[in-house]
Amino acid sequence: MNMTLETTADPSPKELAFLGEGLSAFNDSEVGPANRKVLAVFVRDEHRAVVGGISGYTAWGWLYVQWLWVDERLRGQRMAGRMLDAAEQEAVARGCHGALIDTFNPQAAKVYERQGYRPFGVLPDFPVGRSRVFLQKKLLLD
Repeated sequence: MNMTLETTADPSPKELAFLGEGLSAFNDSEVGPANRKVLAVFVRDEHRAVVGGISGYTAWGWLYVQWLWVDERLRGQRMAGRMLDAAEQEAVARGCHGALIDTFNPQAAKVYERQGYRPFGVLPDFPVGRSRVFLQKKLLLD
């Protein structure tokens, strides 16, 4: 078999889906199905415009918060904490026992720690001059 390596900044959605399906099948055979399910929380203003939100997913009994953003006008009002509470409640309803989030913003890390998250890893210079902090939280199942 003759192989080539291709590096691209423009992969097709079909090829990316193929990779995801292959990895999912492998992981399912190794540790069982992920039962991955998207989870989002949105904050909307009086015009229904999004002014904050969380995007992530639940899998293998964990909530992974991929993105968390709050409009500047709402910062300092504990909106991130309220959104995390909502996401965590949904994760618990889905049977999750833990939550994971990461950031390279020191202020955000403090917000997450106030919310009960604890650092478990740091990647220095990601980006250069900052550290990416990985935090986790044990979720209490009802």
